[in-house]
Amino acid sequence: MQIIPAIDIIDGKCVRLTQGDYEQKKIYNENPLEVAREFEDAGLQRLHLVDLDGAKAGAVKNWKVLEVIAGKTSLVIDFGGGIKTEKDVNIVFESGAALATIGSLAVKNEAEFVKWLLQFGAEKFLLGADVKEEKITVGGWLETTDITIYDFLQKYIDHGVQQVFCTDVSKDGLLAGPSVDLYKKIIARFPSLHFIASGGVSNMSDLEALAEIGCTGAIVGKAIYENRISLDELKKFS
Repeated sequence: MQIIPAIDIIDGKCVRLTQGDYEQKKIYNENPLEVAREFEDAGLQRLHLVDLDGAKAGAVKNWKVLEVIAGKTSLVIDFGGGIKTEKDVNIVFESGAALATIGSLAVKNEAEFVKWLLQFGAEKFLLGADVKEEKITVGGWLETTDITIYDFLQKYIDHGVQQVFCTDVSKDGLLAGPSVDLYKKIIARFPSLHFIASGGVSNMSDLEALAEIGCTGAIVGKAIYENRISLDELKKFS
């Protein structure tokens, strides 16, 4: 299982939110490149970079941070937050992201997303699914849809999507443990999917549990920043 550390960006700084709430913001480092280099030095190879300003504005904002990290590290970066137009997709790839992360748009504008999959190649996208009680949520988690996670994934797997991460919004940023039972069901249904767990990881035993059920990756954020998991400990997964 691959560990994918997360850097969330507001105003060019590395922050974390609790349950997606911009009022519950904590700044961890003014310099995201420094953080990314620490991850790289620890032997990690991927990075989940989230443009929270972009997510709020509905257009990519912190592409310069992406450009700097992509230019000065060899991390394989997936970048998300505010990708709403083809222009945004181009900015993200031109700034050095290996993958564009798409969430709400895949729920709200299927035709546009499918167009991008055909145009850029489905392997260039990481699909993010936010879930509450097995139903897809959108709009910063404020709105729960009637779409089940299983139908949602099936639809985009049929369009060639290979990598997916799934966040149980009731767990995210709370360090309360990941949704192992939900992930187990998803992996059982889609065994060939490159499935990445996200949200709730608080310690090494959470990561061991995710590896055990067959997750191919796990996104880890707050647990690293709050020193619940050391970068040294993560080396056992690399």
